Amino acid sequence: MASGIADETTVSTSAKNEAHLLYTGLNQDELQAKTAKSLLNYGTKFNKDVICGSKGLYVYTTSGHKILDWTSGQMSCLLGHGHPEIVKVIADHAASLDHLFSGMVSPPVISLAERLCNLLPPGLDKAFFPSTGGESNEAAIKLAKVYTGNFEIVGLGASWHGVTAQALGTQYHFGRKGQGPLMPGMLMLPPPNAYRSVFRKPDGSYDWEEELEYGWRMIDMQSCGSLAACIVECIQSSGGMHVLPSGYLAALKKHCEKRGMLLIVDEAQTGVGRCGDLMATIHDGVVPDILTLSKTLGNGLPLSAVVTNAEIDRVCSERDYCFYTTHVNDPLPASVGDKVLEIVVRDNLVEHSRAMGKILHDGLNKLKNKYGCIGDVRGRGLMAGVEIVEDRELKTPAQDLGRAVADRAYELGLWANLSSHSSFGGVFRIAPPITITEDLLISGLQLLDKAFETTPGTMAL
Repeated sequence: MASGIADETTVSTSAKNEAHLLYTGLNQDELQAKTAKSLLNYGTKFNKDVICGSKGLYVYTTSGHKILDWTSGQMSCLLGHGHPEIVKVIADHAASLDHLFSGMVSPPVISLAERLCNLLPPGLDKAFFPSTGGESNEAAIKLAKVYTGNFEIVGLGASWHGVTAQALGTQYHFGRKGQGPLMPGMLMLPPPNAYRSVFRKPDGSYDWEEELEYGWRMIDMQSCGSLAACIVECIQSSGGMHVLPSGYLAALKKHCEKRGMLLIVDEAQTGVGRCGDLMATIHDGVVPDILTLSKTLGNGLPLSAVVTNAEIDRVCSERDYCFYTTHVNDPLPASVGDKVLEIVVRDNLVEHSRAMGKILHDGLNKLKNKYGCIGDVRGRGLMAGVEIVEDRELKTPAQDLGRAVADRAYELGLWANLSSHSSFGGVFRIAPPITITEDLLISGLQLLDKAFETTPGTMAL
């Protein structure tokens, strides 16, 4: 992403006067040189600007740029950066109850488990708390294997579930190459891409039912007879912000039940109110056998959850299920997760997310009507995707144009992540904190409009 700054002197003075900045007076060129020398690559190119502070809905760079954060960090700061109640909980527990032996239990963990399970539908009754989304999916897949006695796991094309062995094995978007064989028994259904799927009804509408039936026919042909589970995201964020069609999740569960499989739903990004329901599965009226949470639950701290029913817990306990890690059920992150859920319910943030989501999607669709390079707007609640194309009829991806718009938005003070992997083309992934106000939402839409307006090639209509 480009590091250009609009009205640099003014913005620099404004940002550097912010009292909450943690690092000030740093030389960005020196920091970048140290970055190049000492930081090991882990699969991304670093943004040129070094971030020296974050507060509320903004992040601040060492060069003095103040940027409206429309991705909630890594889709995680659900309540915004530096939320005062979260800060207090962290400080209190860092001082008095931080980390314990993994076989010990503490009040924050008990409270989080009780609060979370009470908020979820019956059938999601017991939980434990690892650190990352990849860990939670790894644990869920292992639960399914131990419970069923089978080992084959079905995932969806364009999915993202983590980088540990089993999670990566069922991830069909990125990161699979260059490491030799992946986990055996991993099978793929077609990605439910309403915008680009070749499965069409006579009227041209998306025929997801036939696509899903076709996919399961392929699975049955490939399977060696040891199907254990299917894992799915309700909105495939990393794969281009694709929403499962209405009825898809329920049909998927029926396919699983027919084959004696468990259904695992990964709510890393969709959970805790992001999409206008407490969980995306609630919107679809489906109770999975296993639910995984991460990202939003910890508001930026490493915290995830695995939630299932008492029967799966009983059987797996009898069969010596083990996912014993150093930081499982740590009290400090658990206290944060408990506070996040308390705030979301207390402040009616699910309803707020739904209302703000309508404003967001209305605004993005107005931009679609204004610029011919916007091929599709999709998502739900405060989770949206904007796909950039060269031609609306041909749907030709326009990644370079998307990058140019993203760079311009950044210059203007808006961070809206452009996913540009070739597996799906250039799509803006938009997911601001659900505490966002209507004024800041409209301000961000105006900045994005200005970015399209001032970027050559956006095909103003």
